[in-house]
Amino acid sequence: MSEKKGKVYIVGAGPGDPGLLTLRAAELLKKADVIIRDALVNPAILRLSKQDATIIHAEKRCGEHKMPQEEINQLMLKYALEGKMVVRLKGGDPCTFGRGGEEAYFLAENNIPFEIVPGVSSLQAVPAYAGIPLTHRSAGSVLTVVSGYESKDNLAPIDYSHLAGIPGTKVFMMATSKLRQITENLIKGGMSPQTPSAVIQWGTLGRQRTVTGTLGEIASLVEKSGITPPTVVVVGDVVKFRDKLNWFESMSLFGQRIVITRAKDQANQLAVTLREKGADVLEVPTIKIVPPTQTEDLMDAILGLNEYDWLVFTSPNGVTAFFEHFFKHFDDLRDIGGTRIAAIGPGTAAKLREYHLRIDLMPEESLGIKIAKAFAAYESIENLRICIMRAEVANQELPKALEDLGAIVDDIPCYRTVPETEDPNGDAQRLLNEGADWLLFTSGSTVENFHLRFDLPALLKKFGNIRIASIGPETSKKIESFGIKPTVVAREHNIPGLVQSVEEFVLKNRS
Repeated sequence: MSEKKGKVYIVGAGPGDPGLLTLRAAELLKKADVIIRDALVNPAILRLSKQDATIIHAEKRCGEHKMPQEEINQLMLKYALEGKMVVRLKGGDPCTFGRGGEEAYFLAENNIPFEIVPGVSSLQAVPAYAGIPLTHRSAGSVLTVVSGYESKDNLAPIDYSHLAGIPGTKVFMMATSKLRQITENLIKGGMSPQTPSAVIQWGTLGRQRTVTGTLGEIASLVEKSGITPPTVVVVGDVVKFRDKLNWFESMSLFGQRIVITRAKDQANQLAVTLREKGADVLEVPTIKIVPPTQTEDLMDAILGLNEYDWLVFTSPNGVTAFFEHFFKHFDDLRDIGGTRIAAIGPGTAAKLREYHLRIDLMPEESLGIKIAKAFAAYESIENLRICIMRAEVANQELPKALEDLGAIVDDIPCYRTVPETEDPNGDAQRLLNEGADWLLFTSGSTVENFHLRFDLPALLKKFGNIRIASIGPETSKKIESFGIKPTVVAREHNIPGLVQSVEEFVLKNRS
């Protein structure tokens, strides 16, 4: 037992969209030793945690209390007494129908230091993402918030006759299973059955669904639609503004579930870009980047850089791996010498520019023969020494094409890709259970390892409606080796080009 107590931070994770996480919450997640998270917390937020953090899935949601509250309380107490920094991560705002007050009270009773960090509540965010302002000068300036869940210990049951007479907007949280009972009681209490109403499921996420109707019919509409928790229910004239203010569900990729297969460390920016366009993103990394099997050739190449006329990088991974090894031997970037630098693809060039390096040649296409022709157009490469820094297992087309033009080529592995089998965020299981609209492949290795893990043809057959996007010709070759034709191939063989190709296809077919 630690002599010094730790501290517990009761933190609101927001309604789902990772972009709605507060700065304070992000700061604490980066430092936490232990994170105890609820089921409705978006797993994407956990990428902020430090690598050695202990993450405990409380899996606690209305009607599905897999971990009793008392057990959660004891976990907070245990780790705090061990001197750990604990983040109790709760969906939405912890003190708005989230038992944050109860947990804080428990900590106070046990003399454990704590801090409450408010979060963006789903009662505000979810209607906003459905195009429904909670208040409007022409539709009501009173807001009433009600929990649809009433515990057995509730000493003040809802007086629907009183509630029905309150003007303005009414928001019901945790009310899906009681929706018919609630709407009937409101009508009995005097509310017009024609009152505009909306039920929003999975608000702020790419899988958001909204059903609108009148108070008298909304329960039947929801039952017919198959909507299940989590939902937010809005009753009032403000629902009428949705027709003009429905901004989120009008986004270019809204309603598209897109699977990212890149390595975990590389997936974040792509995930952010897709979510900003309204997509429901599943992060299912199929590869991870590790050092090459042996590094002798890499070390020899780094120590002999001045002997090369050209240094060629074929991917951002190669750039990152090269410089990780380079700076183990040199303190000064100028030690890279006078060798000219070629970058295959804009993404590779952008990574090199992060090191303030000038790119001498950037072939427009990533096919080996096209790259060789780009070199030949730049200068005669006969007898020039060219060092290619790339993956341990790679297509031999490029070095052969350069050698056919007379170059002396050293093909140096500076990293290797190995299969990723972990599923820390549960997205791989969601893919297997529910399918997706798109699989995005950014390299042949992501295709190969995805197939090893999921059986690509079998997955496509199981769901029938999954489309495939390829970043370029080499990746497409690997996809086609399984008898599958990509739905789209990026015209520009980079991440922005890949996103654009999917977006154009979706918009064209949607219209």
